[in-house]
Amino acid sequence: MSQWWEYPALPRRPGEGAILKAKAICGGGRTGRLAKPGEFHIKLSSATQSRSGVQWRPMPTLFHLHLRGKTEKPGRQRCLRFLLITPTSLSFPEGAGQEPSSFSVGPRRKLQLRGAPTLLALTWTFAPIPTSAPAPPAMDSAARDKMQPALPPGPEWPEQERAEQLARGAALKWASGIFYRPEQLARLGQYRSREVQRTCSLEARIKSVVQSYLEGVKTGVRQLAWALEAVQGAREALGQAHGLLWGMAEAAQTLEPLREQVVQHKQLQAMSQLLPRLRAVPAALAHTQTLIDAQRLLEAYVSLRELEQLQEETWAPLGGLELPVFEGLGPLAEALGQAVEAAAGAAGRLAREDPALLVAAMRVAEVDAGRTTSLEQAARDWRQRCLRALQEGLEQIHFGTPLQPGPGALAEWLEALRVALPAELAAAEALVAPCCPPHYNVVRLWAHTLHSGLRRCLQQLLEGPQLEAADAFTLLHWALHVYLGPEMMGSLELGPEADVSDLEPLLTLENIEQLEAIFVAKVQASVAQWLQKALDGDVAEWGREQEPDTDPSGFYHSPMPAIVLQILEENIRVTRMVSESLQRRVHGVALSELSAFLRSFSDALIRFSRDHLRGEATAPHYVPYLLATLNHQSALSSSVSVLQPDWVAPGALAPVEAALDELQRRICRLVLEALLAELQPLFAALPSRRWLSSPELLDDVCERTASFCQDFRHVRDPVVQLLLAEAERTVVLQYLHALMQGRLVCRGADERTQAAERLRHDAAQLRELFLGLGLEESVQCAPVLLALRELLNLRDPTLLGLEVAGLRQQFPDVSEDHVSALLDLRGDVSREQRLAALSSLQAGPQPSPPAGGRALFSLVPAPAPPLSSCLPSGSCA
Repeated sequence: MSQWWEYPALPRRPGEGAILKAKAICGGGRTGRLAKPGEFHIKLSSATQSRSGVQWRPMPTLFHLHLRGKTEKPGRQRCLRFLLITPTSLSFPEGAGQEPSSFSVGPRRKLQLRGAPTLLALTWTFAPIPTSAPAPPAMDSAARDKMQPALPPGPEWPEQERAEQLARGAALKWASGIFYRPEQLARLGQYRSREVQRTCSLEARIKSVVQSYLEGVKTGVRQLAWALEAVQGAREALGQAHGLLWGMAEAAQTLEPLREQVVQHKQLQAMSQLLPRLRAVPAALAHTQTLIDAQRLLEAYVSLRELEQLQEETWAPLGGLELPVFEGLGPLAEALGQAVEAAAGAAGRLAREDPALLVAAMRVAEVDAGRTTSLEQAARDWRQRCLRALQEGLEQIHFGTPLQPGPGALAEWLEALRVALPAELAAAEALVAPCCPPHYNVVRLWAHTLHSGLRRCLQQLLEGPQLEAADAFTLLHWALHVYLGPEMMGSLELGPEADVSDLEPLLTLENIEQLEAIFVAKVQASVAQWLQKALDGDVAEWGREQEPDTDPSGFYHSPMPAIVLQILEENIRVTRMVSESLQRRVHGVALSELSAFLRSFSDALIRFSRDHLRGEATAPHYVPYLLATLNHQSALSSSVSVLQPDWVAPGALAPVEAALDELQRRICRLVLEALLAELQPLFAALPSRRWLSSPELLDDVCERTASFCQDFRHVRDPVVQLLLAEAERTVVLQYLHALMQGRLVCRGADERTQAAERLRHDAAQLRELFLGLGLEESVQCAPVLLALRELLNLRDPTLLGLEVAGLRQQFPDVSEDHVSALLDLRGDVSREQRLAALSSLQAGPQPSPPAGGRALFSLVPAPAPPLSSCLPSGSCA
């Protein structure tokens, strides 16, 4: 059983470290192996199965080797042999190189070795230790130093000495294993003879191996001698060849002037042969330029190619020498290329006027694309120049002129493009495509060039000054519907060769969002301005001397509601032509502006009423114009549904409807305040003794009310019913408020009877009045006077509790203060009877308000309770 460890190393000199590899070998007779040279090893062996641990601690000037082990059974001896091979360059402090001191075994069987640079071998035997024996005394450091053996300093490490040390170590290990017990010493002679035989056998084998090695060495030496002779012969041959080559190089240098003369002779010979043709080059250059100016492109190209071939023929014989006569050939070729490019740029016009010139230009570009030359010249690439010229010329025709700002300029430009672009594509397919090679894909090139030019032009337009609302709408509609519609790119006349399916969108999503935002903002400002103008025009009529205008049916009428709804509805409807997103955004703007308009309308009514009541701007027809605004509100309420298309959520108009209802309540409140201002002086004398005896007071109230409500006939249904109901309730409330003021206290049963009869008569008179005005009897409030009549007409005061409970059942909002004021009107109710009647209000379950019932007593201010007094109640009239 073997195991290897690696530890931090032996120091070569103070402060350094190395690597120590250790192998523990357990089992008798087995040995370890050395690693590669230069590594330091410790070999451990044991005759018994045990475990050993080795630790190495490097220090700057001293190393320690600690061995820990244990025997398997008490009383058995254990022998371990160590071979420690260390470098000779170790340095130790003073005193470290002395003879090794003695070793001691402590109670933990721990061996500490402090040695010199070289330690050949060390044998240590574990002595049997009885279990009952006491532990040996601990020795001090001096005693341990005396027990350590002295080791001579080791010499340098040649291979021979190293092998000898290894052999000695192996022999020592073998001998310690064999003679482990004293009784084995008797067999020493047998072992000696056997070892002698083994030694002789090994020596014979070694001699045989060495002899074979010597024979091989002789053969190798003989072959090396032959190789040396061959190498020397080759070296002499190479030297002779080098001398010959050196002589030839000197001879070649003497022939260099002759070689130059030969080259010049060849050039002169070639020049003499080409001289007649070279003399005609200037005339050929001028002739070619004349052909280019005359737009005879094919002939000019043929002449140019002849001159270029002549240049190639002279270039090789002259060794790449450029003749001055050909200096004008490069500018001439560039002039021809420009002429070809110009013809391609005007392809649309030439296809109609001079197709032969366009065909010639295309043929020149195609032929030149296959040209090869031996001269070191860059390719002319006239084909690509023609394609670029086709695109640039097409873009210059339609998008070269910048768009001039002005009202309607964008719409006119887009309309012109709507007509021109399909015509251009049709001309490209019918006229230009036959004049160009098929691989040009002229129709596709035309479509993509027009699209990219238009797209770039629109991007520049959007990056410039902000567009107006009409221009933004026109551009959106044109780009999203007209351009892709059947009149332009979606036309069925465009064949598949146009390949418009892979065109990029004319407007990106950011562009569409930008245009929609511009249009919505402009529309919102415009709608707000128009609505404010319509409101200002209507408000200006409120103070005029004439009554409001009426329609043929006699109802107050104004064009303002129709104008408002028409403005909003048209803006929503027109956006349907662009996109659903724009329609939704404009619909939201329309509703928000309508809500803002209704708030402004309400504020204008408040200012109008305040100025009229304060006398700052008295309106001759104040109430009629208030009633006219009710008709406006009614018209808006009935027509606001046009602002709710099918795709709008059902609750989208809820804020607008709430604003309309609030406007209606405010107008009704202003009208009723005007009615109340006329009736309050009349109700100031009610009730009184005169009221008991004569109906004149209520006649005046009815007459004034009827006169006031005559203008209600100009209000449309159902608002007129609401207005009449509110007017009738206002009259009844004023009547109840007058009764609660305590102006009259009945002196006896006769006056109570008169008061009850007056209440019956007044209720009937009010009922007839409002029936005559057109109010349905079911919604009238006058029957409350009949209920109060029963309370006054009761003969027995002890039964007042029943009447009060019945009153509470009919009118749940009646309070104790109201009942107390009515009891004061009777004048015959004692304190106990009053308390009993009031307690009946709290007895029993609270009544629930009737369905559709309106508040009555809760709108009547309750009179202040009278001061406590022991005096009987009396008449104050």
